[in-house]
Amino acid sequence: MVVFPSNKAICERLNGMPCSTMRRHLARLVEAGLLMRRDSPNGKRYVRKRGEERVAFGFDLSPLYCRAEEIARAAEAVREAEDRVRRLREVVSLMRRDLAALAEFGEEVQPGLGLWDQLRDTAVLIVRALRRKLSLEDLSVYRTELETLLDRARNVIDGPETEEMNTNDAHFERHHHSSNKESIDLEPALEKGGAADDVPEADTCVRDSDVEELDTRRVPKIPLHLVITGCPSLRTFYQGDIRHWHQLFDAASHVRPAMGISLSAWEEAQRCMGPEQASIVVVAMLERFADIRSPGGYLRALTSKAAAGEFSCGPMVMALIGRRSAA
Repeated sequence: MVVFPSNKAICERLNGMPCSTMRRHLARLVEAGLLMRRDSPNGKRYVRKRGEERVAFGFDLSPLYCRAEEIARAAEAVREAEDRVRRLREVVSLMRRDLAALAEFGEEVQPGLGLWDQLRDTAVLIVRALRRKLSLEDLSVYRTELETLLDRARNVIDGPETEEMNTNDAHFERHHHSSNKESIDLEPALEKGGAADDVPEADTCVRDSDVEELDTRRVPKIPLHLVITGCPSLRTFYQGDIRHWHQLFDAASHVRPAMGISLSAWEEAQRCMGPEQASIVVVAMLERFADIRSPGGYLRALTSKAAAGEFSCGPMVMALIGRRSAA
């Protein structure tokens, strides 16, 4: 467990790290108890063999070996914490866009209310905050604030009659079924030429860290209540409210592991489709889950179509609604 590389060899393996920097890092590892120095009388690192006897001077790696399991657990905890922050950051970003969209819609249906200015101001402040690296606690505070404002806005806009309108599935099923004579099956919407009405703007792959680019995407033009109407199976696996796009994203993230879709496939779909459209695709796949042999592979195929500008989730949802009305 004792190794004896020269400083030059260590620096070369570290892609040319300066020797002074390398020695500083080694000192910190020794201080942390992950390495032990086994110095020779002259301070050099080497191995000496006398017959079958072997004496080595250098760095003893046995403490690192003994603590390997502890280090692995700590690394996994760090990865889980980073994943929680990343997912919460995405949810806050989606909620901010929901808030901005409700402010615009509310100004049209009930102009003059000070609430809409408050929503717009909050949306601007939060998009500025998202340019910084925020902790889990900060993001949780923003999420709570956004949830409160979204509920207030939705209650003002909806009024007492909206709940009945949103739950009148049969009306919407008859209307859309009659306007789409050709039934589109499990893999619809692979339309050549891209530019489908239901595809959000900037339907190209982006980096996860590019918050501003993500925030420029528009909410899909297909109404959220139609997605819920076409995908009733979601209620079986997700008990939370789904009144906003960020809540649909949370539901899709919840059912995704149970469907056998890997995290990498889910993240790639978000990058290429946008989080809202990726969520629509996952809940639509859940509705036809028994017919899909490889959900992860199917999602990756649709992601490739989206990256090429050849996919729209609208016909996919309308096909599900058409099947329900025909049943």
